[in-house]
Amino acid sequence: MDTTRSPRDASGPVSVLLVGPEPWRERVRPALGGEGLAARSVGDREEALGAVTGRSSDVDCVVSAHRLDAGTGLDLLEALGSAGSSVAFVLAPIDGTESLAGEAVAAGVDGYVPIGDGGADDDLASRCETAVARAREDRDRAAKASRFEAFFADPDRFVAVLDPDGTVVRANPAALDTLGLDESAAIGKRFWGLPWVSFDDSRRDLQRAVRRGAAGEYATFEAGLAGDDRSRFEFTVRPVGDDVTGLVVEGHEVAERVRLEEELRESEELHRVTLNNMTDTVLVTDDDGAFTYVCPNVHFIFGYSVEELYEFGTIDELLGEDLFDRDRLDAENVLTNVECTATDKHGREHTLLVNVRQVSIQGGTTLYSCRDITKRKQRETALTQLHQTSRNLLYAETKSEIATEVVTDATAVLRTPAAAVYRFDREANALVPAAVAGALDERAGGLAELSPDRTTAVSRAFVDEQTTTRADADRDGVDPAPLSEFGDFVAVPLGDHGVFVAAAADPDAFDEVSEEVAELLAATAEAAFDRIERETELRERDRTLQRQNRRLSQLNRVNEFIREIDQALVGARTRETIEEAVCDRLTSDDRFAFAWIGETAASDATLRSRAWAGDERGYLDSVSLEPGVDAAGVEPSVRTATEREATFVSNVADRLRDAEWCPEAAARGFQSVLSIPLAYDDVLFGTLTVYANEPAAFDEMVRSVLCELGDTVASAINAVQRTEALRSDTTVELEYRIADRSAVLYRLAEETGAALRAESDLTREDGTTLVFVTVEGAPLDRVVDAAAESVGITSVEALRETDDGGLVCLRVGDHFLTRTLADHGALVRELRATPEGLSLTVDVPDSVSARSIDEVISNAYPGADLIAQRERTRPLDTRGRPGRLADELTDRQLEVAQVAYHSGFFDSQRDVTGRDVAAMLDISHTAFYDHVNRIQRKLFASLLETAPGAADVE
Repeated sequence: MDTTRSPRDASGPVSVLLVGPEPWRERVRPALGGEGLAARSVGDREEALGAVTGRSSDVDCVVSAHRLDAGTGLDLLEALGSAGSSVAFVLAPIDGTESLAGEAVAAGVDGYVPIGDGGADDDLASRCETAVARAREDRDRAAKASRFEAFFADPDRFVAVLDPDGTVVRANPAALDTLGLDESAAIGKRFWGLPWVSFDDSRRDLQRAVRRGAAGEYATFEAGLAGDDRSRFEFTVRPVGDDVTGLVVEGHEVAERVRLEEELRESEELHRVTLNNMTDTVLVTDDDGAFTYVCPNVHFIFGYSVEELYEFGTIDELLGEDLFDRDRLDAENVLTNVECTATDKHGREHTLLVNVRQVSIQGGTTLYSCRDITKRKQRETALTQLHQTSRNLLYAETKSEIATEVVTDATAVLRTPAAAVYRFDREANALVPAAVAGALDERAGGLAELSPDRTTAVSRAFVDEQTTTRADADRDGVDPAPLSEFGDFVAVPLGDHGVFVAAAADPDAFDEVSEEVAELLAATAEAAFDRIERETELRERDRTLQRQNRRLSQLNRVNEFIREIDQALVGARTRETIEEAVCDRLTSDDRFAFAWIGETAASDATLRSRAWAGDERGYLDSVSLEPGVDAAGVEPSVRTATEREATFVSNVADRLRDAEWCPEAAARGFQSVLSIPLAYDDVLFGTLTVYANEPAAFDEMVRSVLCELGDTVASAINAVQRTEALRSDTTVELEYRIADRSAVLYRLAEETGAALRAESDLTREDGTTLVFVTVEGAPLDRVVDAAAESVGITSVEALRETDDGGLVCLRVGDHFLTRTLADHGALVRELRATPEGLSLTVDVPDSVSARSIDEVISNAYPGADLIAQRERTRPLDTRGRPGRLADELTDRQLEVAQVAYHSGFFDSQRDVTGRDVAAMLDISHTAFYDHVNRIQRKLFASLLETAPGAADVE
């Protein structure tokens, strides 16, 4: 057993144990009386072993005589080593000899100090202190080495030890296994020479990381295995020692999940950008030209809504007649780049490029893909004129010639009555008019110099290096001088050279294309002045990357707390736990200030709080949570509960005078609010409302994520209520009268005059539901024929015929009402249909809100009338385990059992054989009997087994 003590605090005195006979101790003790030493003594070897190896021992150094009562001091040293002790040991013999000194050194003593007739000298104390210090250093080194070896031996961690120049000195088994090498193939090689990388960039990353480690820095890098593009590893390089005597490389494989998430984000971003920027319009018509499909983005080109375009009747009314040769289309199947003109809803003419293709899609035979090339045609005309300007600028020899050429050609290219170029004078720190044309040239007194102070539209365009229009100046409150007299203008920066200006009297003179042409003209001037297009592009790229980084950071934060909430929901066993966990997680950091979940009271529809977390500050007590006449003016949670749709308030301050709750929210620092409904299967469990201390805290992505969270929470609440319902023995019985022709059984009873009672139902794997129905008061074949003609019934099977009716099995396409109620924790006690209507009795466990079940039934049958409500106690089976056998049967076994039972197979005087039932089930008679045998075994096990859950039988 290892009895090595943990090192004591080195700041305390050295504890010395003297071991030897009393005369020897009398000689030695005076030399150990200093302030830094604390000595005590024992007389024999056994006492010494107990004092040193005991659990509470504090001995730092043993000073022993050579001759002891049993053996020698060297024997004691050997015994201490065998016991696992690492305390310092000094041998102090009386009249020692050189031979004894040699034996002591060979035995591993930490000090040898002979004692003369005059006793021990001061050298003994210093030897003890030196020995203790050395022993402590040895223990520290051993502990560090032990920890490193444990770290090095980790089978799940890649660890390698390198020389500062990158040569591999050691590699643990995990590293060798990752590399697929044995130790001899890895030791002595440079780390970047191992089969890590398959491309030069990674090799340089490895070398740079090793150089940084050799310089005393921590470095990280990623690398992949050669020939394996899917495996990537992340490494950390740590220097060893202040003088960097070596390097430790630790690595682990980057999780596959991280790569997949990155690919998913990139894919989602690609599809989002593609969909948001598609402007082509697709139209499909039949042979007569009538529209069969209109693309939702039709307004981008034509200005009409989809409904308005359908009112055109045919495509000829939109694109004109004789757009293409029908015979040529029949021969070639597709015609491309057919150019035409069309007038939009606002009277503007557009030039279109149309591709026509023969198709066969949902009644449509001709597909038109329309692209608006109006702006491109305008650009083509302008570019032709700009080409000549560019040629002229190539021959300009001075900046003045360039400015003059630009303003002269601008009046022709832009068809504008005025143009000017301001050049920036660096010495005067001013924008100086360099060339003027048209109306600006005719101004009395000319144009004044401008200070680059952002107070005017021209100086702002120069300083901000952005095109400025009259609309921009009016919107931002910027002085339009010196262009105040013009209805519209555009100022385009020329980099460090100045600004190009074009102006017109018409307020709408410069549309998007005109602005683009002006910028092209300015770019041509920049080329002549040796200017800036690349710098502008780089700045825009930086802004784009910043937006993307902010979005990714936000997405990571949202995903993190959504994962935390999902984990809490998985482990929750009660509704209260779910609601408290959701509120706690949403307010666990500074992102949201307050969150609460409310539930509508059945009596007056007033919201009451079920759970909340965060800094509420008395807000809920200060506002009204009752529904109001004006839905827009009530508290967001109330509006959500009323309309069952998410309510979003971006900035509470914008509505301070519009709603009574807004001043209360603003007074508590709540600046934005999002309230979402907690609904499952159209049943509202409550509302989740979240408040933030900053405006616009809920962007589109956060709103989408939280709305999905609301669906998840509602589903979790429904699941725990269903679980609690299984354990509940108290129920509320609800009885309804329903006259609704949407009910399959009611329609069937009304058509046949029969009384129908649902005996049981079973949902199959294909999503259909089998309903076993007893028929009374009508011939069975009449009911079967009517059911076969019913739209809501996919198939019908007569199972048993009696004098007054019989039993049928109906297969319906959707979930039957009983299944929907079961999903919400309720049980149908009776469902009976007559020609007068439906009679429905439902048992609702006390853990489930009767109001929510009433809402389920009202959603299914709007005309349902609740005629009775009673409290009952639900009986358990004989062992208190309701439904045990049904839980043990598979879905297929349960279906076989129900069909066999209802068809009369188990009757004592049956006229139905196993082959008959097998034919009903569309299975072989062998498979049927096998199912019956398994069902019977499970039935007897359920009846006869005494321990709950014992011996499940397949």
